[in-house]
Order: sequence, then C-alpha cells, then structure tokens
Amino acid sequence: MSPLMSAEQVVRPQWLQVAAGTSVRPGEPAVQPRRVFAQVIAGALIVLSVVAFGGVAASRRLAEAEAVNDAAKIANLLADSVAQPALSEALLTSDASAVAAMDQVVREHVLGRSVVRVKIWDPTGLILYSDAKPLIGQRFPLGEEERDVLVHPQTRADVSDLTAPENRLERGHGKLLEVYRPIWTPSGKPVLFEIYAPYDEVTARTGQLWRGFAGITLTSLFLLVVLLLPILWRLLNQLKRSQAQREALLHRAVEASTEERRRIAGALHDGVVQELAATSFAVAGAAERAQSLDQPDLADDLRSAAGTVRTSIGGLRSLLLDIYPASLVTAGLEAALNDLVSTLRSRGTVVTLDLTQQTGLGEAGERLVFRVARECLNNIAKHAAAANVRVLLERKESHTVMEITDDGVGFDAAEMLAHPIDGHFGLRVLGDVVAEAGGELLLSSAPGLGTTWQLWIPRP
Repeated sequence: MSPLMSAEQVVRPQWLQVAAGTSVRPGEPAVQPRRVFAQVIAGALIVLSVVAFGGVAASRRLAEAEAVNDAAKIANLLADSVAQPALSEALLTSDASAVAAMDQVVREHVLGRSVVRVKIWDPTGLILYSDAKPLIGQRFPLGEEERDVLVHPQTRADVSDLTAPENRLERGHGKLLEVYRPIWTPSGKPVLFEIYAPYDEVTARTGQLWRGFAGITLTSLFLLVVLLLPILWRLLNQLKRSQAQREALLHRAVEASTEERRRIAGALHDGVVQELAATSFAVAGAAERAQSLDQPDLADDLRSAAGTVRTSIGGLRSLLLDIYPASLVTAGLEAALNDLVSTLRSRGTVVTLDLTQQTGLGEAGERLVFRVARECLNNIAKHAAAANVRVLLERKESHTVMEITDDGVGFDAAEMLAHPIDGHFGLRVLGDVVAEAGGELLLSSAPGLGTTWQLWIPRP
C-alpha cells in the first residue's frame, strides 16, 4: 500500500490499461486477420443455420400443402370411380350384405399406401361403413365443416390432430391427412365419404424440396464467402498499412516534437535567458551606482527592476525544464526528474523521490520515463490539488517500473479513458507513446481516492 494512502483509502479502485504493448490508441483494438476471418465464417454459419431452419419450415409447409392437395385429388378419384358406384340404398340401413359388398370394394381398390382408413357417414353422424369394423354402427356428432360439406358439396382436406373420439382407432398410424366429401346413393341421398392418408408423404416431399432448396442456397452462400474472403483480405491489408503509416507518422510527430522542444529550449537558453541575465547584472550595477551618487529612490527602483528580471529568469528556467530537460542528457534521468518536480515543490507540495541508480534502460527508455513523468506531474499540478506526491522508480526482473502516486482529488478513470474531455488528448498521446515503445501504462483513480500511475517498460 502506498504511504500516501489514508486509512479510509485502503481499498483502491481497479487498475485500467491506458496502453499495453500496442501502438493502437486506447479504445481501438488491433486488427487481427484470423479473428476477422473467424467472425466472417461464424457469421456465414449463423446465416446458414437461419436459412436451414427457415428452409425446412418453408419446405414443410409447401410439402404439406402439396400432400393435402394430392390427398384431395385421390379422394375425389376414389369417391367418383369406386365408392359412389358401390354405394347402395341398403347401406343406409346397415344391411350386412351391403356392408360386406362395400368392404370388399374398399379393400380391393381403396386401401393401400395412399389410404389407411375409410369411413362413410350418414348426415346424423352414424358410421355406415368403415374398414375398422368396431366403428360401424357407432354415432358421433358431425362437426360444422362436415355438415357444411353435405349441404354445399365440396372436398375438404387437412392435417388431422386425431383427438376426436371417432379417431381412437387411427391414432396408431401416426399423423394423418383427413379428406372428406359427399357422395350420393342411387336415389340421391347424400352421405359423407372420408379417407385418411399417411403423413409420411409430407415428410418425404419435405426432404425432396429441402434438398433442392439447400443445394442452391448452400452453393450460393459458399460462392459468396469465397468471393468475399479475397476482398476482405485486401481490405485488412490496406487497413494494416494505414495503421502502420499512422504509427510511423505518430512516431515522427513525437520525435519532431522532441527536436522542436530541444530547439526552442536551446534558443531560449542561449538567447533570451542570457540576455535577461546580463540585463539583471547591468540593472543591479546601475542600482549600486545610483546608491553611491546618493540617489536612494532611483537605487530602490533599479533594485526592484533587477529582482523582477531575476524572477522572470527563474520562471523561464522552470519553463525550459518542462520543455526540454538538458539534465536528461547531461546529468541523467535522476537529475532530470529532480528538476521536473521542482515546480511542484515550489508550490508547497511535498514530493518524495525514490529512484534506483541503475534503471537498466537505454536513452530511449529514459526519455520515455521522463515524458510520462512530465505528463503525470503536469496533470497533478493542474488538477489534483495534492499535498503529497511520490515518484518511485525501481528495477524488476525484466522491466523497469515507475509509479507516481498522489493524494489529490482523483477522478473517474474509466469515464476519462472512454470519453476524454474535448481538447484534452494527454492520455491518448501518452498511451500512443508508451505503446510505441512496447511498454504498459496503468492507471488507478477514483474521486476522493487520489491517483496512481504505473509505467512498465521492458528492458533491452
């Protein structure tokens, strides 16, 4: 636990990654061709599954409609050519010889693969004939549709649910198609002719329709994926090149910024600062001469002017440390970090430096440490209102780690990373710079709990 944390701050917020060994900005995942291709193939499989399910459903509906239509045609053919010619007036009275004659005709010419049950009803619901002999002579109320068929002659066919009492002997045949229509006795009395056809035809026809549909669909989908993959591959390559170009531009921009900082710092140090220093000495000398000439008021004014110039020189030197630390090159990282925290110390903030002498980093790694430290300390100075700051730099097995902790006001780290304030790109740029170097930058903060930054840099 950091020594800067109070008793109420023992539970720290979770760590968030600002950068993790990739030059892609936070929030932009790296493009992974294998993952993209896997997603395309997974999408194609999902589409195939949806098409297969829809195709099976559509094929079943179409096959069922065709089977019902075929069953109606068969029923019409059997009714006109077999059942009605064999129908006699005696069957209306359940005459045994008439029933036997109808049974012989039905078994010879009707029952078979296409018809598994035959019933003939009178208008009152009495079963005059059935190939299932236990049903003969039983009475069941006719439904509204059956009665309507007798009044308005037509053929009706549908899939039977076999739940009605008169269907108890058909339930062993599985799902059936039910077709009924009127036929007439020689004297013109109507009776209901009903047949039941097996549902197997629907299943077989469904398979035929689905195979034809699936062949076209699968071939089309396969060709689409085959045509799409080269285009996708080309787009991914272009995207990778664009990312590489952006990373190169970012790298050049960072390097150009460093060079520009160095140039500006050199120009200020060798020009304005030196001239102001010379001016300060000249004004101080003039103040002494005025004092010797017994002009105390002029001497005081000149001394005040010299002090103002010296204050301005101090401010410029602090600015030069922020722009480009000469001590980073000449005196090393420790001296540069000491110079960097001088601004915070001048404001009354207690800054503790715990720095290892052997960082194990090259010049580029030390520049990265300084850049991150400068950005973090600038943020602390501007926003944290911290009383204590600790900068830790230590060497671990394969990494050099810098941790900067403050006891300031803190902020919502997740919200800041997800939705940076307009015009504030420090976190994004910092993440890009760290990622370009292959490092990892972690952030932990919450309102009222201070802020901790961790920079992990792999050593060469």
